[in-house]
This record gives sequence, structure tokens and C-alpha cells, in this order.
Amino acid sequence: MVEELVTAGVALASVGTVYVMAAARIVKQYERGVVLRLGKLRSGVRGPGFTMIMPFVDRLQKVNMQIVTMPVPAQEGITRDNVTVRVDAVVYFKVVSAADAVIKVEDYRFAVSQMAQTSLRSIIGKSELDDLLSNREKLNQGLELMIDSPAVEWGVSIDRVEIKDVSLPETMKRSMARQAEADRERRARVINADAELQASKKLAEAAGVMSEQPAALQLRLLQTVVAVAAEKNSTLVLPFPVELLRFLERAQPHPAHAAPPGVAHVQSQQAPAESRQVPDGVADQASDQVPDRGGDRPLELAAQAQQLLTQWQQSMQEQLPPVEAPLDPDFRGSKSGQD
Repeated sequence: MVEELVTAGVALASVGTVYVMAAARIVKQYERGVVLRLGKLRSGVRGPGFTMIMPFVDRLQKVNMQIVTMPVPAQEGITRDNVTVRVDAVVYFKVVSAADAVIKVEDYRFAVSQMAQTSLRSIIGKSELDDLLSNREKLNQGLELMIDSPAVEWGVSIDRVEIKDVSLPETMKRSMARQAEADRERRARVINADAELQASKKLAEAAGVMSEQPAALQLRLLQTVVAVAAEKNSTLVLPFPVELLRFLERAQPHPAHAAPPGVAHVQSQQAPAESRQVPDGVADQASDQVPDRGGDRPLELAAQAQQLLTQWQQSMQEQLPPVEAPLDPDFRGSKSGQD
């Protein structure tokens, strides 16, 4: 009798152990348990920790409540400005209602993925290329709203949507590169023109200051020479002031007052042979015989007369015959005698 009781107790304990093992469930912290008893949803959602269900009657389905990162495959479409592009994105979502995620949709992950692909193609068709490249924040918000609207009924909340990459055809890339290059060149020219304008204003101010002090221009010239010579160049470029050229041009005599170039030569040919030796006072007499025309440049006329006399003397000396030594040894005359 005692043995039968012990056997029955052992059997009951074994059955209880098996029942407990079959009914015991562990729900993790980031999960929620949805219990279906004979296919009917139980009202309560099992929280994290240890929980019991009825074996062979209840079925516990665990739902992950963490944020899920789902990549959206690249979708090819035509933008509103007729450009073919390929766009891929990533979706961040989480389950907020475990019961709705189990009951209202067969596979909420697959449903969210398909909805994201459809919404992405729709966004591509409604947007322009410039918006896809530069205004992604606005497109991300629009894409998030398009996916979140049906996902709310599935117990899923879309946390955020990000467009990852926009692939363009090679021809479009080259066109955009040329456009960017042209735009940068235009800005560079505008900046250069502005710099030239500012530099011209500063140079005009500097010229005004230098015009008041002529020594400043000479000092600036010397500074330029020093800067060029500092490079140890074999060739030194010395700038020639334009003002000096203008000064020399004003200093030249007037053509009406200038002596003809052949005057000295004609006068030397017309001189008699007996008077080839130039008297000592010829220069003074010639200078006295120069008529005073009463012009505006008396000093220039005097310089021209002196130059004329000098040329005449040189021509007369060139025409004198060389004097040879006398053949008679008793001749004691001067070797420099003239005919």
C-alpha cells in the first residue's frame, strides 16, 4: 500500500514537472508576449519575465519591440524633370502595439519593406533632380509620412527614413560637372573684376599722392628695382618713367628754329683757300652775328649757334692738308707752317 502511494506521488510529481515545463515561458525585456488560446486573442499582453500558459491550448507569440533598421533596395525611376536615377534608402521603425502587429498584418516586416519601396518610387516621380541632391531633408519627411500612414494600423511606428544615395547616369554627371565648372569660373571672374576695381581705386589714390611729391615716384622706382634684384636675376628690367619722355619731347627745338643738317658742310666748301686758318675771334664774331629773332627760346638759339660753329670748325680741320717736313736740312722754319 505504501509502495503504491509512493509510486502515485512520484507519477504526479513527474506529471506536474512536465506540465510546468510545458507551460513555463520566458519573455525578454525588449519583447512582449501575445497569447492566443485556441486561436483567440487573450486580452492581456504578457510583459517581460516569467509567465505561464496552458500547454496544448495556448500559443505564445513574442514580438520584438526594439527599433528595426531595414534597408530599402535601390529603386530606379524617372524624376519630374525626366532624369533617370537610382535611389536607395533606409527605414527605422519599431512596434508600438504587439497585438496589432500579430493580428492585423501577416508579416509586419515584409509589409513595411514593400510600403517603403513603393513610397520611394512615388517620391522619385514627384521630385526633381535638384531636390533629390540638395533638399533631402524635405524628401525624408515626405517619405516618412507616406510610410507611416498605413503602418499605424499595423501597430508599427516609423521612427525616421533616410535617403542613402542617388545614382546618376554618366552623361548627367559630366553635364553637372561642366555646369559646376562654368559657375565657378563665372564667380572667379566676378571676384577678379571686383579685385581689379578695388586695386584701380587704390592706385588712383596712390597716384594722386605721388603727383604731389615727385620724390615718392623715384622712391617707388628704387623699391621696384630692389625687389627685382633680390631674386638674383641675370637680367635687370629698369622701368623708364613716361614723364621723363614727355620732358625730353618738350625740350626738343622747334623745326622752324633748327639749323639744316648740311649748313656746316656748305659753309666749309664756300670758304676761300686763303682763309682756311680759323682766326681766333671767329667764334666771338659768329656769335655776335647771330641775329636775335626775339623768340621764346633765346637759350636754345644760342646753343644751336654754338653747335653750328663747332661743326664748322671740325669740318675745316678735316679739309686742311697734312704738313710734311721740309727736305732742306738747313730749313729752320716751323713744321706746322701753312700755305
